[in-house]
Amino acid sequence: MGEGFPQGFFDRQDESDDARFYTEARFVTHIDDATIAALTEVYREQLTPGCDVLDLMSSWISHLPEGIAYGRVAGLGMNADELDGNPRLTEHVVHDLNAEPELPFEPASFDAVINAVSVQYLTRPVEVFRSVARVLRPGGLHLIATSHRLFPTKAIRAWHVLPPEERMRVLAAYFERAGGYEAPSLLDRSPEGADPLWVVMARKAGVAG
Repeated sequence: MGEGFPQGFFDRQDESDDARFYTEARFVTHIDDATIAALTEVYREQLTPGCDVLDLMSSWISHLPEGIAYGRVAGLGMNADELDGNPRLTEHVVHDLNAEPELPFEPASFDAVINAVSVQYLTRPVEVFRSVARVLRPGGLHLIATSHRLFPTKAIRAWHVLPPEERMRVLAAYFERAGGYEAPSLLDRSPEGADPLWVVMARKAGVAG
């Protein structure tokens, strides 16, 4: 696959067109309520009020905290009906990152890019992370939240065979191989008795403002 990963790392059980898989809207949540609350708290801590946010691989819910106003909140996802139903988005676009990893946004457009429990579906993640760095402003935050649930046929092989701690190292490697980021940091915000929540995040290199 390139980018220094083993052969078969990004293979999937179902290699058919992703657009077909996501044709049907799924108005469901993919992590427990307690884990959603934990993710929302991470966003409350890490996202500055008024900042411009890109919700990558978005759906009908962005898990952003209520009562905090952000600037532009753009959503990029695979299903138009789900994106239409997301009340936090100020704009949205249907875009398949596995077919075209380059983001359809201008350079330095956002202060933060978030991705909730979807990174395991990317087959060209380093290219996507590289494009995220392009659309972030200097000092901007790229935040990846992961858990243990997934659509098994569309998740890459690595997510089926690697334990959680190794998956976190893989995400850190995505940042490092994409370039343009400061050293990533890892957080475990897993609520007791609920789905786990692991966060890997890094800031775009450069001075904000």
